[in-house]
Amino acid sequence: MTVAAEAAWRAAARMHHRYLTGLILYTLQKRGTDAAAQLVFRTFREQHHEKFLPGLKRLGLDGLPPAVAAGRYFYLANGMGGMTMELMPESETKVWIRYPPPRWIWEGTAICAVPTPVSLAFPRAFHSQCGVSMGVPNLGFVCTAVTTDGDPGLEGYFRIYDRPLADDERLQFARGEPSPDFDPATAPVIDLTPSQRVKSRRNYALQFVRTMLPIAVDMFGPELPRAAALLIGMHHAQETAEILGKEINDINDFSGYLTTMLEGGGETAGRDGPVVRMRGWRLMRDKPDLPPAVFDAWHGLWEGALMAFNRRLALRLEERMDAGTDGWRWRVAAA
Repeated sequence: MTVAAEAAWRAAARMHHRYLTGLILYTLQKRGTDAAAQLVFRTFREQHHEKFLPGLKRLGLDGLPPAVAAGRYFYLANGMGGMTMELMPESETKVWIRYPPPRWIWEGTAICAVPTPVSLAFPRAFHSQCGVSMGVPNLGFVCTAVTTDGDPGLEGYFRIYDRPLADDERLQFARGEPSPDFDPATAPVIDLTPSQRVKSRRNYALQFVRTMLPIAVDMFGPELPRAAALLIGMHHAQETAEILGKEINDINDFSGYLTTMLEGGGETAGRDGPVVRMRGWRLMRDKPDLPPAVFDAWHGLWEGALMAFNRRLALRLEERMDAGTDGWRWRVAAA
């Protein structure tokens, strides 16, 4: 794989990773803690239903004891996405995992803005559901530390109880219970080439946007997620251009930047001067009954990026696949 292709993957991952975090923070600002927590909960519960059981099988974990399989799933799947993880099996029925700082989803200064209920929506949606999905009703998750409360990471363990758990028992808390030390030498490993690792991290970031964006539009309409996209596009346009090794000085430079960013995200794109075309929309492929507002919100990323480079220009959407064409066509032109 070429250096240019890997740079495009990195840039697409960076933009969509930032959009994931930015969308949560913008929801928090505009709609409050409960709405942001519900957005995170719905996103991770849908991710759980879509990814958990197939992931267990793909990673070769489905034949292991349930607590061991669940712990290894989080360690391996998140690690492939670029998230720092620790795995500490205490026994076959008690397996610790830890997300040490810096937290991937609350990267940078974002950690200072996230209330604990928003952070805990993640294990409530995903970790607590593992036993249900595996058909093991006595498997639960116990949370012992929370980063947003000032603890050195989000931490806890999967535990097999001696009885089936009620819905409100599948996530429990034992704050301050000490965990074992992590020993990387005993942790499972997936052997990826450097290029495969870059692409895996790209896919990981895009997958979250694929899940969260339609949910955000369903919850709030298109304007809130589009406004967040504009801000993220503006603030990360220069950073992503630098990853690509591009300088944006004129219309053709921007159409080249946009084409490369789309291709970096896995799309089939091309350009002719100021005109950019994209066939299909791989990011949302196989999403049924997707409203046009979802594309309009995502489109805000590229509108925002153009605003950062030249506020006198506009990104005009001349053709839409959801209006019956075979793809999308933009034109970079004077505003």
